[in-house]
Amino acid sequence: MLRTNQSFLSYLEELYHNQNGEDIVLQSFPKGERLLNQDQPLSKVMLIKDGIVKCYFGEENGKEYIVEFLGNGEIIGEVELIKNIPCLCGIEALTDVAVYTINLNHFKNLIKSDLILNNLLLDSFAERIINTSSRASYQQLYTIEHTLAQLLKMQSKQNIQISKENMAAYLGITVRSLNRILKDLK
Repeated sequence: MLRTNQSFLSYLEELYHNQNGEDIVLQSFPKGERLLNQDQPLSKVMLIKDGIVKCYFGEENGKEYIVEFLGNGEIIGEVELIKNIPCLCGIEALTDVAVYTINLNHFKNLIKSDLILNNLLLDSFAERIINTSSRASYQQLYTIEHTLAQLLKMQSKQNIQISKENMAAYLGITVRSLNRILKDLK
């Protein structure tokens, strides 16, 4: 439900502190601000230092589907850079967020020359495949009520507030359906 990657965060913090130029910059985004916009060109690759964002698809009918909540150490924009495509998803801050932004050319050079980065990327991609297939099977095996209970538990554990709209978007249901389920859970 909330993905984090401490190994990637440690690696990038070391790069940030040992750099000579300003290819990696620490940047802050307030809650509610978009870091990346779906279908727009990528300007930077980012790694979350602190905070939580939602990764979502915006549909033509105006509805959102939240793919995942991302936290410390999660990288965003690397797939778009590697494939040379516009942003696949929108990324929005659910809390105040601090991210390391990495210049695109610098990141391309790191991919060509840094085996540690390549291993971290492979691990991240493998983890995404595992999470996606696990979530798909979980949604087939368990009720929405069970998934909602897990989401509420994560919200409490992380001490954050996830809006009903975001909960519904994560569960793939309407806010009205969510309200009915919440009422039944009480």
